[in-house]
Amino acid sequence: MGTPQLTADQVAQVSGVVAEYISSQRQTFFPHSAAPSAEQRAAMEGFFSPHLLDTVRLLMLNVNRVQNPPFYPILARMGFANLPDFSQMAAITFRDVVVSHGRFTNGLLFHELVHVEQYRQLGVPRFAEFYVRGFLSGGGYNGIPLEVNAYTLGARFEADPHQRFSVSKEVESWARQGRF
Repeated sequence: MGTPQLTADQVAQVSGVVAEYISSQRQTFFPHSAAPSAEQRAAMEGFFSPHLLDTVRLLMLNVNRVQNPPFYPILARMGFANLPDFSQMAAITFRDVVVSHGRFTNGLLFHELVHVEQYRQLGVPRFAEFYVRGFLSGGGYNGIPLEVNAYTLGARFEADPHQRFSVSKEVESWARQGRF
């Protein structure tokens, strides 16, 4: 069984632990992060608000990897069997801090900035709750609507990086339609 059936209380508990983890990781990585380069910013302008581009921070890890959350063993005991391995992910976004395990391509940066926008609109607690609920209902990482949104918008960006569109409006539309 890859995704267990959880009670509403268990979903709330797991979501709370995930939200705490996101906030603590943001605090850990923020001091080592930096603003996007002028080149990165130019590639993202017109898709993301100037405020988001002013406040987001990036960190590329050269040697270390982001480790799996300390609560993974608890989730495994609850029946989760298909948890993503953080050390193998290209990048992970902790609210407004994006930590990558390699060079930021424009496509990778775009995808992660979609998550920054999702956090901006939803807040950390709701983002965490939607992530957990999406994982459970979608059968794993690839079925999480927040990820589907980021991959969908990322594919649109990569198909034509010069055709600007508002990621903020797209995320708002998905939220309004209850797609998360």
